[in-house]
Amino acid sequence: MIRETVRSWGLSPLLNAGVNLQTLFWSVAILIFIVHYLLPGLGELRWTIKAQSLGKLVPRERKPWFPFNILRIRRVIKMFREQKRMEFMREQIKASANPNNPNTIRVSMLTRRIILTTDPENIKAVLATQFTDYGKGEKFNKEWHDFLGDSIFTTDGDLWHNSRNLLRPQFIKDRVSDLEIFETHAMSLIQILSNTKGEPVDISELFFAFALDAATDFLLGKSSHSLQNQQDEFAKAFKVVQTRQLMNSILGPLKLLVLRDQIMAVLLAGRDTTACTLSWLFYELSIHPHVVAKLRQEIETTVDLERAPTYADFKNMRYLQSTLNETLRMYPAAPFNVRVALKDTTLPHGGGSDGNQPIGIPRGTEISYAPLIMQRRADLYPSDQLPAEEFSPERWEHWFPKSWTYIPFNGGPRICLGQQFALTEMGYTVVRILQRFSTVECRQPDNKAPAMVTDIVVSPHHGVTISLFE
Repeated sequence: MIRETVRSWGLSPLLNAGVNLQTLFWSVAILIFIVHYLLPGLGELRWTIKAQSLGKLVPRERKPWFPFNILRIRRVIKMFREQKRMEFMREQIKASANPNNPNTIRVSMLTRRIILTTDPENIKAVLATQFTDYGKGEKFNKEWHDFLGDSIFTTDGDLWHNSRNLLRPQFIKDRVSDLEIFETHAMSLIQILSNTKGEPVDISELFFAFALDAATDFLLGKSSHSLQNQQDEFAKAFKVVQTRQLMNSILGPLKLLVLRDQIMAVLLAGRDTTACTLSWLFYELSIHPHVVAKLRQEIETTVDLERAPTYADFKNMRYLQSTLNETLRMYPAAPFNVRVALKDTTLPHGGGSDGNQPIGIPRGTEISYAPLIMQRRADLYPSDQLPAEEFSPERWEHWFPKSWTYIPFNGGPRICLGQQFALTEMGYTVVRILQRFSTVECRQPDNKAPAMVTDIVVSPHHGVTISLFE
């Protein structure tokens, strides 16, 4: 039986070499036991003892017995390939969490210990009340250093603090409220949309170009002019490389690596988050014509259908604010985020019989928190509202989320510096587009919603195809 199996695997040379198959079999079995069970088991035991000395233990995921977690890995690959990371994490938490507070579990991957949480109190602790206990960590900085350097997104302590102080003046109110930059690039975008004359268009590609143009203009005083130079499919493969090269060519004479790191980080964050949020917003508009009608009515009443809106106008546009809030609720720009425990510490929820006792977090434990899942938790919304999975700007008319249950811009000391810039840019863009176009229609293949690609940002898989009519 063993000989036939060896031959079927194409390992006949082992037979020809006179290898003792029984010895080989038991050697492999012992190796599997050591690598899969013994070594991780010892690491798990040390972690558990340490965690218990700090607080309660959090429920652990139910692991399959199959060696090396092959079945689980296959499941992960399948779910991620189908752009179902949110569904996969929901399954993991639901299957293993304490049913009394089913929002926090522990996952082990060889030597890594990861806490998955959608509990607002845990997220609050990581981002605010226990801020100094958690950070990006050395591993994160090393993994992302080639791309983002020692920027605000990859550092902790003094390095992070200095980065934030360096960037803060860029986002003062006087700069954010100067809408001339938005007007210039919004008009370029609208001209392109007008030229489609109702034909289907992937508006997400245009939003990425628009957001890059606006961000480079705002941060550097020089636009990338991406909207005027639409690229073919081959050139799109070099988008990231071209963006970095653009930054190097513009900032090259400065020869300041630190400044380059900061601008690259903020530029890419500003482009991707804004473009993705606008893409999802216009997808929802394409399947909710009543929202388009209400927005146009508010625009006509507050601004009119010709004049450029002012910064003061936005304060009076409650329905526009509700629409932006609802889009960010359903599609938070950063769907998943990670911190690492910089010291032995705790999290407030996840332990004990009720799931509400503090849990021990040994140094080096990773904390993965998921705004995308938390902000869609049905139990966080009043029973008389539409389900949390449904898009409804109207829910914001008589309701506002409890603290730390809505964090599209993160929270605590690391809260997004560009929050007001992003909201102003998105609001301005929506107003200008809907001043020109009265109808937004869905042209998605088979009218299916785009799958959510949940990488650094939550982006629509294969874009958002719509038609616009004046």
